[in-house]
Amino acid sequence: MSGSLPFYQKHHRHYDHGYRSRETESKLSQYQTSSRYTAGSSTSATRTSRGLKVSSHSGLEASRLSPVLKRAKPTYLAVDKENQIIGYVVPIFRGSQEFGFSNTEEARVRDTSAYMARRDLFTSGLEMERSEQISRREAMRESAERISLNKRIHEHGEHFKRMNEDSLMHAPEFVIKPRSHTVWEKQCVRLHCTVSGWPDPRVVWYKNNVAIDPIGNAGKYKLESRYSVHSLEINRCDFDDTAQYRVSAMNSKGELSAYASVVVKRFKGEIDESLPSPRHGPVSEYGINFQTHIVDKFGVSFGREGEIMSLGCTVIIYPALHHYQPEIQWYRDDVLLSPSKWNHMHWSGDRATLTLTHLNKEDEGLYTLRVTTKSGYETYSAYVFVKDADAEVERAPGAPLDVRCLDANKDYIIVTWKQPAVDGGDSILGYFVDRCEVGTNHWIQCNDTPVKFARFPVTGLVEGRSYLFRVRAINKSGMSRPSRISEPVAAMDPSDRARMRGTSAPWTGQIIVTEEEPAEGVVPGRPLELQVTEATKNYVVLSWSPPGEKGLEGVMYYVEKCVSGTDSWQRVNTEIPVKSPRFALFDLAEGKSYSFRVRCCNSAGVGEPSDPTEAITVGDKLDIPSAPSKVVPTRNTDTSVVVSWVASSEAKELVGYYIEGSIVGSNVWEPCNNKPVKATRFICHGLITGEKYVFRVRAVNAAGLSQFSPESEAVEVKAAIGGGIPHASPAPPYGITVLECVCDSMVLAWKQPSFIGGADITGYFVDYREVIDGVPGKWHEANIKAISERAYRVSDLKENKKYQFQVRAANMAGVGIPSLPSNTFLCEEWTIAVPGPPHDLQVREVRSNSLVLLWKPPVYQGRDPVNGFYVDIKEEDAPEEVWRGVNNKATEKTYIKIKNLKEGERFVFRVRAQNKAGVGECSDVTEPVLALTKPGTKEIEVDVNDDGIISLNFEYGDLTPDSKFVWSKNYEEITDQSRLTIETKGNKSKAIFNTPGEEDIGIYSCLVTHTDGASSSYTLSEEELKRLLEVSHDHKFPIIPLKSELAVELLEKGKVRFWLQADKISANGKVDYIFNEKALSQGEKYKMNFDKNTGVIEMIMESLTPADEGTFTFQLQDGKATNQSSLVLIGDVFKELQKESEFQKKEWVRKQGPHFIEYLGYEVTPECCVILKCKVGNMKKETSAHWYKDGREIKSDEHLGFTEGVLKLEIAQISKKDAGVYEVVLKDDRGKDTSTLNLTDQGFKDLMNEVFSFIANSSTPLKITSTDQGIRLYTFVSYYNDLLQVTWHYKDSAIAFSDRIKSGVVGEQLWLQITEPTEKDMGKYAIEFNDGKGGLRRTVELSGQAFDDAFAEFQRLKAAAVAERSRARVAGGLPDVVTIQEGKALNLTCNISGDPVPEVTWLKNDKEITSDDHCILKFSSGKFASFTITGVNMSDSGKYSILVKNKYGTESGDFTVSVFLPEEAGGKKK
Repeated sequence: MSGSLPFYQKHHRHYDHGYRSRETESKLSQYQTSSRYTAGSSTSATRTSRGLKVSSHSGLEASRLSPVLKRAKPTYLAVDKENQIIGYVVPIFRGSQEFGFSNTEEARVRDTSAYMARRDLFTSGLEMERSEQISRREAMRESAERISLNKRIHEHGEHFKRMNEDSLMHAPEFVIKPRSHTVWEKQCVRLHCTVSGWPDPRVVWYKNNVAIDPIGNAGKYKLESRYSVHSLEINRCDFDDTAQYRVSAMNSKGELSAYASVVVKRFKGEIDESLPSPRHGPVSEYGINFQTHIVDKFGVSFGREGEIMSLGCTVIIYPALHHYQPEIQWYRDDVLLSPSKWNHMHWSGDRATLTLTHLNKEDEGLYTLRVTTKSGYETYSAYVFVKDADAEVERAPGAPLDVRCLDANKDYIIVTWKQPAVDGGDSILGYFVDRCEVGTNHWIQCNDTPVKFARFPVTGLVEGRSYLFRVRAINKSGMSRPSRISEPVAAMDPSDRARMRGTSAPWTGQIIVTEEEPAEGVVPGRPLELQVTEATKNYVVLSWSPPGEKGLEGVMYYVEKCVSGTDSWQRVNTEIPVKSPRFALFDLAEGKSYSFRVRCCNSAGVGEPSDPTEAITVGDKLDIPSAPSKVVPTRNTDTSVVVSWVASSEAKELVGYYIEGSIVGSNVWEPCNNKPVKATRFICHGLITGEKYVFRVRAVNAAGLSQFSPESEAVEVKAAIGGGIPHASPAPPYGITVLECVCDSMVLAWKQPSFIGGADITGYFVDYREVIDGVPGKWHEANIKAISERAYRVSDLKENKKYQFQVRAANMAGVGIPSLPSNTFLCEEWTIAVPGPPHDLQVREVRSNSLVLLWKPPVYQGRDPVNGFYVDIKEEDAPEEVWRGVNNKATEKTYIKIKNLKEGERFVFRVRAQNKAGVGECSDVTEPVLALTKPGTKEIEVDVNDDGIISLNFEYGDLTPDSKFVWSKNYEEITDQSRLTIETKGNKSKAIFNTPGEEDIGIYSCLVTHTDGASSSYTLSEEELKRLLEVSHDHKFPIIPLKSELAVELLEKGKVRFWLQADKISANGKVDYIFNEKALSQGEKYKMNFDKNTGVIEMIMESLTPADEGTFTFQLQDGKATNQSSLVLIGDVFKELQKESEFQKKEWVRKQGPHFIEYLGYEVTPECCVILKCKVGNMKKETSAHWYKDGREIKSDEHLGFTEGVLKLEIAQISKKDAGVYEVVLKDDRGKDTSTLNLTDQGFKDLMNEVFSFIANSSTPLKITSTDQGIRLYTFVSYYNDLLQVTWHYKDSAIAFSDRIKSGVVGEQLWLQITEPTEKDMGKYAIEFNDGKGGLRRTVELSGQAFDDAFAEFQRLKAAAVAERSRARVAGGLPDVVTIQEGKALNLTCNISGDPVPEVTWLKNDKEITSDDHCILKFSSGKFASFTITGVNMSDSGKYSILVKNKYGTESGDFTVSVFLPEEAGGKKK
């Protein structure tokens, strides 16, 4: 096919020969025109990569290069199994010279060949042989040059292949993988591999999944990469280099790894227990930064023994590479878990799952999922709690846990365990240890009596066999369930394992090699270092070291004991010596002291005994730990509480602590953990929200459980501020800025982390790195010791270099993750004249309409010192252009109170500093602040106590355990308490002024840490200080406060009462009564009374005499508090009081008979009736009441029949005739009383004005109506009185009435008539009722539409009236029926009216008739119409009508004519 190349191939050089380089074209031309001899050619070698056929040309075609017979085509390119070109091969030449001839030798050979041809034609055979020899040499030379050319062409093609990445890219592949090595220590080892792939893969070497850093381990590792061959050289191997090594190749198409192991051997006795260092921090490789997210997480879980539990998380890794797999690891309490029958682990590609197949209390703990990638790792942790299974016997204890074998020998195995948290309600009596040989199901109890010590040596084992162990607890109620079985352990002497040449010690993984052979026929020496390693009342364990001689044959041991105080040594193991250098002795007498020694023996004999041990008394050497103390619970989440405590003061070999919790008042204690924890802090989960709990703790070691600690204070279960993580490391800081820059240092500032971890931040750490050409370098520590401020000068920088910075915060929980790298800053000295930006902006005291903004001055002052600050504000979402100033004049302070904020709006702030040169750069903008007063917000309150001490008090209800009250003056923390003493108790804090004075004037504020910004301030001004000092003086020198000063009042019978009331006085208070400086005492004239409950003090006098004129004083005393009050009664004041006293006495006498309680008065009802009434008292049946008017009796009431009531006299429709003097007289045998009411002149006028007021208030609004005469304004009242005076107003002027404008009254209607109104009558009208008090006015506006409507209605009514007056009418004169005799004459006349004169028409039976001789019709004078029939006949009977009509209307009159015959008339008469 000769078809053209597709467009995407035309632009790539390796698809077109025309793009070959000039050098290549020259070489091809030279070979195409050169010698005819060739040894062969290389055809095109082809290979396929990802579906694209690529040809690698040799540069020569066989048809052009070789005229002779074609030979086999040799190829000199090295290819792999898939024909991928990976290099070239130089052929081995067999000529005299390895690589052909030089130019001189070549010419000589050619000349020799021609000469021989001309000289001796007959020697053609020899010539042919020599010619073939020359041809072979030339062929070899050409082949070598061709190979060189092919290499250059291949490299040239490979170069252009790189230009077409899209079609040639493929994932890395290992052509040669690294192989494993086993070496001795101090040797070097080299691992190498060959990797292909496009783009060129990046290769990284790992040791135990930790990237190898050759720079960080200078001289240890050497990495090389040449021509796709990569190698790792490890220099002078030591045992720590024993590891699995991984080489990882990665490009944009994928990642591939290969593995090799290196085992480093060493001789026995050189074992190093150290392990390889863990990986320190994440490593980002291949230019790809993996982002790992753990989602769909498992939470705190609760299970029960015997159940199955699965924990799982979904893991998202970006970018997702098909061949890349992360490393998934599970940890329990920071211990890596391995797959086992108890733990099943599964990774599905996006979800990691851990299945606990059979829960036991050993499975309780903090589970952590760790996902490791090349860019670091992510972890997630949650706690798993495992409760005891239900006991088989009620109140039996829980099962022991964590059964392990501490030591394994051919003679015995020491089994240890941990005591359970649940004892079933009764103390545990001890434990039974069971064993089972591996491969059987037969369990054998090892001890006959229970042991209390949680450690027991098991004997009677068969050497070489493996065993399993379990433990059961017992109390008086019964036996617990058995514990989880231990791992299998072999009954074998450790020395047997050590003598196994070339094997791996299972507890270290190290290769141990021994070269010695045992010596024969030598008696061993003394054992060394004999000691008692463990002693209880049940057994004693001895251990020792073998004798110093090496190579002894089959050493064994005899153990001997001796009771202290004797020299009798008794061999313990008389039958069989032990092979291991340790031994357990049982059946020792408790309380006795023993010494022990050991002898070595072998086939050659028994050696000398070791040095004896010191005397040891049989008994428990390990004491039960003391109880913990100071248990403090703190809130965590809504279902958990953090419990901390002080560790046991005396605790050896402590195993851990058990925590129990109880709902307050229930007395039921539940374990919070079923596996001991070693820390002194634990989070108790699974609590009931809102309930109050108390907690207690006890310690545990092998000897047993301690007593419980004292109970904690009660704590309510609810979430704490800070998300329920009271002790987590802080979040990263943010907002890193530069405050000052000089030639070799920068001052940085940053913002506090949004989450501080629930504990105070103790400091910050700053890192920096240099940025060269946009490429960041390595991070370096700027400070080793934590700094407390959020600003720091980073020194030792290089001028004109660029740097980035990061900051980490630290608290008691640790150092948090670093912040994001800052912007890149240039280190150059600032020379600007204006100051730098202020920093560390803080917002305090946020309220609905105000807040306080604090800041720190700029570090860089500029050319001149800073002399003021400006504050800017804007709404959060507002554009930058709307920043506005808070203060027009610069403030010298570093704080400002911003007022007049809009409630519910979010604001941001910034600050600028100024000096003489001008205003500097703005600070960073604050976080948005919501202007809203939070519920429960309280302010600082000032208080002065009874001793006159002035204090500021602040209270906050929602404190966290770490909250603190921080007091400041002028927003600087108070550290010197010489003038102010601060006391804090619970949720209240108090700042007490020691000696208040002018030095204390200022703004005092209090901030509560670890809250949502709770703070308040109080301004102590000069005036406020003066007021407080006065109050303080009053408290120091107290005065008994008085609710009322000394006063006087009159009682019945004219008695005089002097009294006052103290606001606060104790039962010990006393009073002195003074008159004119003389003390008064109780007697007939003076009656004193002091009610200490109410504080009322009184003195009563029967009457006043002239001798009583003067000054009365009450003097009070209550402890050190005093007070007095005086009342001066002299002159007119005394005379008036005396007169009133005498009047009251007379009044009392009057009231002994019938009397008026309320004297005669009047009342006006809404109906405008007047009622005269009085209230009377002390009445009886015989009492009479008589009413008089002007001296004449008008009414008499006899036998009233009530003791107290009201007498009434009603006057309806009052008028002038009712004026007069009214009198009521009460009398009976006890006396009489009179009451008079004058209703004349002014009295009657006042009464009528009140009546008029009722009438005015009852009036309706003024309305407008029209008549045929004009417009009428009117109002209605509920009652009209002829004496009522009203005034009509037009435009606020009284109306002068005339014939055209009149007023009047019709019933209860008051009206104003405007006859023939015109536009001049338009305006505001009013009617004013005069009631003597200002009156009442009703108004209406007669103008505009109202006037137009009224005037139009008037015109209509007027026209209707005219039409009604002028329309045609039949006034009368016509009867209804006329009965007439035939032959008689009939004449009827009626009156007609109308203007104009109406037309008259007569009708008979609804048909018009006209005048003729028989019926004469006349209409005269326009007023009279006559109807005459000259001679009536029967035909004239019928209904007749007269119809009158003019332009205003029509009217008719009807009558009926009945004609009868004379005979009919006679018949009727009969």
